[in-house]
Amino acid sequence: MIEVDGSQKSGSGTILRLSIALAAILGKPLHICNIRQNRPQPGLKPQHLEAVLTAAKLCDAELKGAHLNSRELWFTPKSVKGGKFEAEIGTAGSVSMLLMTVLPICVFAEETVQLHVANGGTDVPHAPTINHLRFVFLPMLKRMGVHSELIVRKYGYYPKGMGEVDLTVEPCKHLRPLRFETFGKIKDIKGVSVCTFLADRKVAERQAKAANSYLKERGYSASIQIVNDNSNLLQKGSSIALWAETDTGAVVGADSVGELGKPSETVGREAAEKLWMEISAKPVVGVYMADMLIPYVALAQGDSAYSTRVLSEHLLANIWLAETLLNVKFNVRKMGNVYLVEKRG
Repeated sequence: MIEVDGSQKSGSGTILRLSIALAAILGKPLHICNIRQNRPQPGLKPQHLEAVLTAAKLCDAELKGAHLNSRELWFTPKSVKGGKFEAEIGTAGSVSMLLMTVLPICVFAEETVQLHVANGGTDVPHAPTINHLRFVFLPMLKRMGVHSELIVRKYGYYPKGMGEVDLTVEPCKHLRPLRFETFGKIKDIKGVSVCTFLADRKVAERQAKAANSYLKERGYSASIQIVNDNSNLLQKGSSIALWAETDTGAVVGADSVGELGKPSETVGREAAEKLWMEISAKPVVGVYMADMLIPYVALAQGDSAYSTRVLSEHLLANIWLAETLLNVKFNVRKMGNVYLVEKRG
């Protein structure tokens, strides 16, 4: 049985998510204690619980301790067969983080996985926006051999959520390693600025204009798609996702989410400021993607390497857990303004 102490490293939900995913892929029973021990409200919150329950559906796992606020869990998986599955968070908990739990499992299914997620937050604080996953992360995974499609049916925001997405993932027999270390020259800066039932206030346009103004002051121009969305009658909101692509294949992204009392111009500028921090440092992947890639490069055959601007607590926690459970070795070293993350074997 795999034993994991959830209070180690970040002591956050990332240890839970990756432990569940790797246990399902390895087909080994998991016992995890001290779940989210270092967070203000430890234990399983609705989005964490639904992620565990969805992962269990994918591999027909037996569960013990899977209830709200639980700090200890037993997860005994069977084979990952594929098929159609449903998940429902029921709060504004992050849809993106639920998908990050189950996506590695889907990759190793015997057949195509079709997952419908309802009643969650697609664009909420402290998590990648759904468009960051669609336009930055999933295209990167495609380079590793993962073919997937993410469709947004409804955008969902804090505090009600009510977002809805469909994810389709094709099985991948062998993940390809990912190795590129040079930032290169920027080819394009793109983005998506979304507002839901706020078109009359031109929120999406104002976010995009503010982001572009900031970038133009620094010599760049972004092509930002405007989406005036009407999908969610119960929850107004907005977000903007930006990303830069270079001639060497580097992709760095940033995003920002609207909040009550937060001007649209602030939202757009905030995303542009985050992107500029990435562009200035010249890593080959952004801060979010650096930790999200760890399970995939750990499971890929062969050496992988990429650089990132920041050694986040999530990145270090994911490296620690991958090394512990998969018997792989990562090496992290400083190179100028960035950190090079290497996985061997």
